[in-house]
Amino acid sequence: MAENNQNKSFSDYLYILFKWKRFIFINLLVITAITTGIVFLVPNQYKATATIMIPPDNQMGLGGLSSLLGGKSSIASVGSRLFGMSSTSEDMLLGILNSRSALVNVIDKFNLMKYYDIDDNNMDKVVKAFKDDFSADPNEYGMIDFSIVNKDPKISAEIANYLVTLVDSMNIEFSIQRAKNNRIFIEKRYLQNVMDLKAAEDSLFKFQKKYGIVAVPEQLEVTVKAAAEIESELMKKELESYMILNYIGENSPQYQSVKSEINLLKKKVQELKNSSNLSANSNVLFPFKNMPDIAIQYLRTYREVEIQQSILEIVLPMYEQAKVEEQKSIPTVMLVDKAVSPELKYSPKRAIIIAGIFFLSTFILIPLIFIGEKAITSSSFENPLQEKISDLFKSIIKIYHIRF
Repeated sequence: MAENNQNKSFSDYLYILFKWKRFIFINLLVITAITTGIVFLVPNQYKATATIMIPPDNQMGLGGLSSLLGGKSSIASVGSRLFGMSSTSEDMLLGILNSRSALVNVIDKFNLMKYYDIDDNNMDKVVKAFKDDFSADPNEYGMIDFSIVNKDPKISAEIANYLVTLVDSMNIEFSIQRAKNNRIFIEKRYLQNVMDLKAAEDSLFKFQKKYGIVAVPEQLEVTVKAAAEIESELMKKELESYMILNYIGENSPQYQSVKSEINLLKKKVQELKNSSNLSANSNVLFPFKNMPDIAIQYLRTYREVEIQQSILEIVLPMYEQAKVEEQKSIPTVMLVDKAVSPELKYSPKRAIIIAGIFFLSTFILIPLIFIGEKAITSSSFENPLQEKISDLFKSIIKIYHIRF
C-alpha cells in the first residue's frame, strides 16, 4: 500500500479531487455564502482627505522694522533663528495633529465616544480607536494630507475640515505663547541694557564735569600743541637773549626784557608739565603728568557707553520684533484642498475579502481531502488518532455520497 501511494501519478491526484468534488463544491459554496453575508453586514466606511501647506516664510512679523534697522536688517533674521520666529515646520504641524489635546477636542465635538460604542467613557480607548481612522502624512509635493475614515461621508468631511481650523488655531496659540516668552526674555535684557547705558552715560557725565572735559583726545592734542608752541617760543627767546648778551651786554634793558620773557615761558612750560592748578584755570589745557590718568579714565568710561549703545542697537529691534510676533495672529497654514463628502466607499473591499476567503478555503480543503483519502484507504493505524480521523472521513463520505 505504501508503494502504491508513493507511485501515484498526477492523474491519480486529479481523480481524487474529482471523487471529492461534491465535498469541495458544497463547502466552498457554504463558506463563500457565509463570508458574503458577513461582509455585507459590515457597514461602509468613507474616507475624506484635506490637503494643507505651510505658507513660505516672508518674515511678515518684521513689519516696518526694515526701515528701523537700516543696514542692520540681518539682526532681525538672527533674532528669528534664535527665538524660533521662523515659519512653521511640517513636523510641528504633524505633532499638533497627532497630539492628544487635538484628538480629544475632535472626539468631544463630534461625540465619537458614542460613535465607537465606548460604554465605560474611557478616553484612552476612544483616542486609540480614532487614531486607527485618522492619518496625517506629508505628500510628495511637500504638502500635508490628512484623512478621516467614518461611516458617514458627511461627518468624515466635517471632521477633516474641522481639523484644518483646529491645527491652525492651535499653532497660532502656540506661536503667540512662544513669542510672549521670547518677548518677556528680551524685554528683561532690554530694560537691563537701558539701565546699564544710563549708568555709563552718568559716569561719563561725572567725569566730564569733574575734569571739564568734553572730548579728551582733542583737548589733550590742544595741550600738546600749546606746549610745543611755548617750547618753540622759548627756544627763540633764548637764542635772542644770547645774541643781545654778546652784542649789547648783560645790563642792557633789551637783555633784561628778553630775560623776563624767557622766565615767563619757562614757568608756563613747567605749569603744563607739572602744575595741578592748570585745569582749574583752563577748560582746555591739562598738565602732562595727569594726561595718562585722564586718558585711561575717559577711554574706559567712553568705551562702556559705546558697548551699551551697541547692545541697544541689537536688542531694541529684537524687542520690537518680539512684540510684533506676540500680536500676530495671521493664519499659519493654507488650505489647498478642502475635504468633501466622498461618494465612493473606502472600505470594506468586499470582492477582495470574498475572493481571499474563497482561495484560502480551497487551499485548506485540497490538502484535507488528500489526508482523508489516505486515512480511509489505510489498512492499519499506528495510533487511535488515525483511526478516529478515518472514521470521521467515512462519515463525511456517507454525508456527501462519495463513491469509492
